[in-house]
Amino acid sequence: MSGPEVLDIARDAILTLILVASPLMLVGLMVGVAISLLQALTQVQEMTLVFVPKIIAIFLAMLLALPFMADVLHGQMTRLAERIVAG
Repeated sequence: MSGPEVLDIARDAILTLILVASPLMLVGLMVGVAISLLQALTQVQEMTLVFVPKIIAIFLAMLLALPFMADVLHGQMTRLAERIVAG
């Protein structure tokens, strides 16, 4: 396996990682910003207030995004298996 092939596999793996992780990270970011804005408006500075809504939102987003994430990971594994078989 040559250097450009290794870089191509690594680039594909990083792109897959970004595609799989981005829905959950974006939901966590949006919920965190919303809770922070609510805390700033009400002047409630409780540090643990962010965790429960963020955990629930990320869990719900995971339930919704799981088919998409599985398809992306399946595609990555299929491409990698084809490269291994092709030699």
